[in-house]
Amino acid sequence: MSEFIQKELEVLIRARYPIIYIVTWEEQRVEEVLVKIAQSRNKGMYTWTATDGLSSPMIGGHFSEALKHPVAVLDHIMKSKEPSVLFTLKDYHHFIEEPLVIRKIKDVAEVIRKSRNTLILLGSEMKIPPELEKIITILDYPLPGYKELESRLDELISTVKKNPSVTVALSPAAKEKIIKAALGLTIQEAESAFAKALVKNNRLSEDDIDVILTEKEQIIRKTEILEYYRASEKFSQIGGLSLLKDWLHKRSSAFTEKAREYGLPQPKGVLLLGVQGCGKSLCAKVVSSLWNLPLLRFDMGRVFSGIVGSSESNVRKAIMMAESLSPCILWLDEIEKSLSGVKSSGMSDGGTTARVFATLLSWMQEKTKPVFVIATANDISQLPPELLRKGRFDEIFFVDLPSDDERKQIFEIHLSKRNRNPAKFDINLLTRESEGFSGAEIEQAVISAMFDAFSDGEREFNANDIARALQETFPLSETMSYQINELREWAKDRARFASGTDSGGQVFLPKRSDDYPDFEVKDKRVLQLGLKQD
Repeated sequence: MSEFIQKELEVLIRARYPIIYIVTWEEQRVEEVLVKIAQSRNKGMYTWTATDGLSSPMIGGHFSEALKHPVAVLDHIMKSKEPSVLFTLKDYHHFIEEPLVIRKIKDVAEVIRKSRNTLILLGSEMKIPPELEKIITILDYPLPGYKELESRLDELISTVKKNPSVTVALSPAAKEKIIKAALGLTIQEAESAFAKALVKNNRLSEDDIDVILTEKEQIIRKTEILEYYRASEKFSQIGGLSLLKDWLHKRSSAFTEKAREYGLPQPKGVLLLGVQGCGKSLCAKVVSSLWNLPLLRFDMGRVFSGIVGSSESNVRKAIMMAESLSPCILWLDEIEKSLSGVKSSGMSDGGTTARVFATLLSWMQEKTKPVFVIATANDISQLPPELLRKGRFDEIFFVDLPSDDERKQIFEIHLSKRNRNPAKFDINLLTRESEGFSGAEIEQAVISAMFDAFSDGEREFNANDIARALQETFPLSETMSYQINELREWAKDRARFASGTDSGGQVFLPKRSDDYPDFEVKDKRVLQLGLKQD
């Protein structure tokens, strides 16, 4: 990608485009490219900063102090008699919106259009007044690609190999993982991350990927739209969802070079639709751990701002940030809450939500960067139909209430998580009592039982305590039975089931059990429903 941009930049210069605006964080990297172009085309080159004025990186030396002024340097460029020069102005976006500067840039454009000179504006932020839109050409300079980072890593390895106290143990696969983990960093950031791993551990191996991911986390912290999640969950902490797990496992190497050589496309994403509390968000976190990729949570609520036009700008910034950190996973949690107002957007917010949605959809359809999108949703009726069409996601999975076997797994997971031996609990009893419960509701029942036992003389909790907590809980399968059944009906012909076995397609009503004699609490749920107790 960087080679393509370099060639594009050289073409624009040769075609005598008067003003080129290069958006980049890496001044030095772009300046090195401009010097090469100037040398190959037999051109002169001058750079300008507000602190040093005008200077030449090719021959050295500075001009007068007066040229530090942003208008004075434009006057100098207009009067220059040199036949073929690249004039590079750094951080000029701070001055470009001033009326005098706007007028002067127009004058400069007319003069240098008739010469072989080129004015290049170099900055990390794009600011172009409407008056200059037709005379300035924008060029987004990408962050370093795989080959550039590989070259810098090879240079570092060849240097440190001379030090006997440093160990470099990188297989080709491990080297690829480290380089891909560094994608999205600038050259300086990547070099610092590699050096940090070496200094910290006196070695460089596949285990040092976390050091590089920490550098990415620093970048995410500087934006308020994306949140970086350092996932620690494992697939073993999710009960059930066997088909979804299998689908994700098969794509765990989807972003490797071997997959590209095999001819496989990069997966686009997956939509997890289903009952609340059944593990959709947990799956997003687990995929990050399984694939060893950074997880970015896209907070759509922060996209919308009171300033006109800023919402569209915010979503573009978030997309650019995600692409710069690719390969990565972009998590859109409960997406229906952010996009539910698309249909009425023209009347409620002047079309802002609709424009943000259109920007997001276009990117999801056309994106070429390895950004895997995981979207979760609880209410299908609130989702715009355009989001569900083929091409946005690779697959749509329906996550239903856990089956009997899955609930057994969930109980075992949560008991083990709290340092209890599941074998000491009557799991079969708890499975029967939790019929119709989601995974989140089961976890809360275990926690509630622990609080009850702790307050009762700090005794050890048991299956009876958990069963009592279950009986005192009104699960969503009862309070939202109509909505859940509607969701199941929709998913039958439109989505894949995440589990190998479903819950039977019906809403379950947990029943009382006589397997524990010390259970004395009334079943409040049965009493309120006006049903007979067993």
